[in-house]
Amino acid sequence: MDPFLEKFFPVVFHRKNSGGKNNYCKYDNQGLAAFTSSLYLAGLVASLVASPVTRNYGRKASIVCGGVSFLIGAALNVAAVNLAMLILGRIMLGVGIGFGNQAVPLYLSEMAPAHLRGGLNMMFQLATTLGIFTANLINYGTQNIKPWGWRLSLGLAAVPALLMTLGGLFLPETPNSLIERGRVEEGRRVLERIRGTADVDAEFTDMVEASELANTVEHPFRNILQPRNRPQLVMAVCMPAFQILTGINSILFYAPVLFQSMGFGGNASLYSSVLTGAVLFSSTLISIGIVDRLGRRKLLISGGIQMIVCQVIVAVILGVKFGAEKQLARSYSVAVVVVICLFVLAFGWSWGPLGWTVPSEIFPLETRSAGQSITVAVNLLFTFAIAQAFLSLLCAFKFGIFLFFAGWITVMTVFVYVFLPETKGVPIEEMVLLWRKHWFWKKVMPDMPLEDGWGAAEGHAAPASNNHKG
Repeated sequence: MDPFLEKFFPVVFHRKNSGGKNNYCKYDNQGLAAFTSSLYLAGLVASLVASPVTRNYGRKASIVCGGVSFLIGAALNVAAVNLAMLILGRIMLGVGIGFGNQAVPLYLSEMAPAHLRGGLNMMFQLATTLGIFTANLINYGTQNIKPWGWRLSLGLAAVPALLMTLGGLFLPETPNSLIERGRVEEGRRVLERIRGTADVDAEFTDMVEASELANTVEHPFRNILQPRNRPQLVMAVCMPAFQILTGINSILFYAPVLFQSMGFGGNASLYSSVLTGAVLFSSTLISIGIVDRLGRRKLLISGGIQMIVCQVIVAVILGVKFGAEKQLARSYSVAVVVVICLFVLAFGWSWGPLGWTVPSEIFPLETRSAGQSITVAVNLLFTFAIAQAFLSLLCAFKFGIFLFFAGWITVMTVFVYVFLPETKGVPIEEMVLLWRKHWFWKKVMPDMPLEDGWGAAEGHAAPASNNHKG
């Protein structure tokens, strides 16, 4: 929005409206990039801090901390009078993201009945995409409120922040967390209440045993570095990194900037970003419906191929029809928006939700918390790096930025084809058998008897081998 740029980024404002600057470099400003990316660097640090808080003080404590951080960030942004205050507000929002990413998925998975856990995992991604869509609608609605529409847009972050804080105060703590912290009887009462029955002996016993086992592991991060956990560690690093290297965040963060760089008007660029947000939300619904039928590998590979094709098409259109100073013809502008929407659609039913789902389901209990922390940290680290570098990359690579991301999508699609076994329908306790049968990972993992801490009971070994071939 022009009033926002004029107040905090006057150099970008004048460059944008001068008409003589290279289209690809209008928004190349490290202050503007820092405004976007500071949130994710703060989230990275906060996610590591949130892990012991969540473990020692409960899931509710982290949720409330996240909500309060969001409220402070929204207040600082809506009242910002200079760039330092604006970025400090973004940092506080990032702290909220770090605590939220650590605690909320954990809370959902521990409160859900086992047969609904997978669907609720996907619903978390669905809620995220709904938030992106709603934010785009708010931006579209506040752009014509001058000169303070940007304050309303940033300040409305306080609404979900307030809901999150109040929800954290009034929701019950998870039975797992209560049992883990020694409040066993209270944990059973909560379990009976959320299941709606007193017949919870089997689930309660499993929770107590899992808690006892988890409490015996003193150094989960050291444990995860052992050779027997190498496949899971590689996936915990590569899946979230590749998810960001698709370029999706660049398109979602900078959609208005991207479309304005291509010659769209201010209204048209915001309208286009609303459209991409709607596509992302709807495509996540597709993933929820088909992931347990088609499996993870098919969705990841087919989604990767579709994204590669879309990135190459956009690069060709911009390279041939859109130079550094020219405007893009209306027909080609429409074509670019359509192809970008197809790209977002492919991401939404493949790497979007599955970039989180696959790492969350492959770790044995003793390293699960450490694995989730690594996944979140890597995701936020790459999000920060791409957000900070994207405007400079756009200026340097021009239309080649889309070929840059297409190259990474090619690498990750091949990676999935070669290194990721299908995890659909495999119980977490038997996941280790999947890695031990894989042509590559079985060479990496040391020989070790199943009864020696591999997480699969002897009685389950034979059926797992028969049921999950290939």
